[in-house]
Amino acid sequence: MSSSVQRKRVRKTPEARRAEIVETAARVALTEGLECVTLRRIAEELAVRPGLISHYFPSAEDLVGEAFSVAATGELDALLPAERPHGTPTQWLARYFALSAGEAYDDISRLWINARHLSRYRPVLRDRVTEQELASDDRLEQLIHEGVARGEFRTDDPRATAIQILVVLDGLGAHANSDRTDRPEAVTRMALTTAERELGLPHGALTDVPPPAEPA
Repeated sequence: MSSSVQRKRVRKTPEARRAEIVETAARVALTEGLECVTLRRIAEELAVRPGLISHYFPSAEDLVGEAFSVAATGELDALLPAERPHGTPTQWLARYFALSAGEAYDDISRLWINARHLSRYRPVLRDRVTEQELASDDRLEQLIHEGVARGEFRTDDPRATAIQILVVLDGLGAHANSDRTDRPEAVTRMALTTAERELGLPHGALTDVPPPAEPA
């Protein structure tokens, strides 16, 4: 008689399994591109049958759209959290620009380039790109509203100002695949210059600003 005891398999809840699939797809999208997000590829990453992935996402297009949304939302929450109980609007805006600069931001910049290109041919992804663009507009507009209310910023149209800033950041991010070592400083800080001008701030007001204080 065998003394071995068969271990009981632990089944993940549908919610946990779906979240695992989407998180894996988002990681692949960020590191390799949305074209690599296929039902078979994600199944291989998770060591499961492709049929399990298709159970949650019958269409690969739905998985691609969800992967982009999760990656873009994670980026936005990291750059500019919705809840900001500590710190001033100026500190949070300076932090936003500091995190948006440099190589650490290149993966998400490449993902946006990738998504905007593919969205021309993929309606599901096009809708997700639009949703994420609006979410970014809303989040930055809200911060600007807070700054105006506190007397830190001056603008008659926070929405338009937010969009102007984001357009410049997007334009700079479009060069994520290029060598930028010889880029003039005026170009490097173009988004900062735009924000300072449109918000009535002196030159350099968003540079070397101490980060928001952590809660005690």
